[in-house]
Amino acid sequence: MGKNIDDTAVDAVNGVQVRAVSVDEVEEWNRALNFGFLQPHRGIALELRRRKWQPGRMLAGVDDGRQVATFRSFDVELTVPGGAVVQADAITNVTVSATHRRRGLLSAMMRRDLASAAERGCAVAILAAAEYNIYGRFGFGPATRGCGWRIDLRRTRGLREGLPGVPGGRIDFVTLAEQRELGAELYDRWRLTQPGAIARDEIWWERNANEIQVPGDDFKEPFTAVHRDADGQVTGLVIYRIDNKWDGAYPDCTLTVDEFIALDLPTAVELWRLVLSVDWVSKVVVDSVAPDDPLPLLLQDPRAATPHEANADLMWLRLLDVEAAFGARTYGAAGRVVLEVEDRLGYASGRFAIEVAEDGTGRCTRTTDGADLALDASELGSLYLGSETAPRLAAAGLLTELRPGAAAAADLLLRTPLRAWTPTEF
Repeated sequence: MGKNIDDTAVDAVNGVQVRAVSVDEVEEWNRALNFGFLQPHRGIALELRRRKWQPGRMLAGVDDGRQVATFRSFDVELTVPGGAVVQADAITNVTVSATHRRRGLLSAMMRRDLASAAERGCAVAILAAAEYNIYGRFGFGPATRGCGWRIDLRRTRGLREGLPGVPGGRIDFVTLAEQRELGAELYDRWRLTQPGAIARDEIWWERNANEIQVPGDDFKEPFTAVHRDADGQVTGLVIYRIDNKWDGAYPDCTLTVDEFIALDLPTAVELWRLVLSVDWVSKVVVDSVAPDDPLPLLLQDPRAATPHEANADLMWLRLLDVEAAFGARTYGAAGRVVLEVEDRLGYASGRFAIEVAEDGTGRCTRTTDGADLALDASELGSLYLGSETAPRLAAAGLLTELRPGAAAAADLLLRTPLRAWTPTEF
């Protein structure tokens, strides 16, 4: 992989230092993070931040001894089409103080982190973009999309008749401690079936179960129910909360689903039947499920489910090692396509041939053959997990077809049975 990036290096950017922070500086870094996220009143989550600190992975912009910008990354497994995983550099906690915008601090922190990630052998980098127009210039493109629903139970009487169930199965409510233990094991099995899903560490589950308290979080214990099959194996989980509201003498409560995991359709049916039949509830809000989740079609009246207003792009992705990343995933059809990629940071620049065998396995190699499609690194990031299509990008002028019919041919290769999605914020 070559020589490691120097974690102790200090870069000067328009009079501001960009460097890694020590574990002793985490409290000040957390304060700068809160300020950058427009929450100076929020308390310091010192235990959590110190546990998440890794040498060289927590960066700051420092001006005259004061931290004015923040940046953090960590390595995580990302599931790709076919069920394999690649190592991803997950970027988060990115802020720049309003007093120090337009000075190149974000660019300096991003370039430093991506260089380190490439040295470590990460195939891709990922992040969640709070604003759409920031990260394309660093080679990131939208790669997954959130999909939520609002269901009016007065318009539908629950699920359709005749849906498959689980003979001998059962659903039980569990404690927060059981949620952490059972949920973590279930999620690790489920994430390998969903392109775009990322691994969750122990800290994620501890915080979700309120074993780690974070100042400013208004935690209220939710309902957690797990589904077990006839053999006692956990096959699903749902976490929800209820807003106890009444219209005079009539209940008008809203149930909000925060987490829904099911390993198969029969399990999903049993869990949705529970969610849609809770007493006093007239509306169900599902914050996010997979884009291909059939939930509306399970209802007696699918029109009762309307798209959530927060549905939007979620995880963004950029390629760091094109050959390794595309060699790890599987494909929808046999064939070959040659991509000409432009990347201003250089990691994905060049001409690449993707060759797919009849069994859906593929390989990606550099080539001097004539290109079929020309695109930027950010559009390559959008195509990688299969959530975006080459014909749609071509229609939007974001991809150039150099050979007639190449976009449609590439779409057949890159097509996936399931669109990419991740339920995990980072």
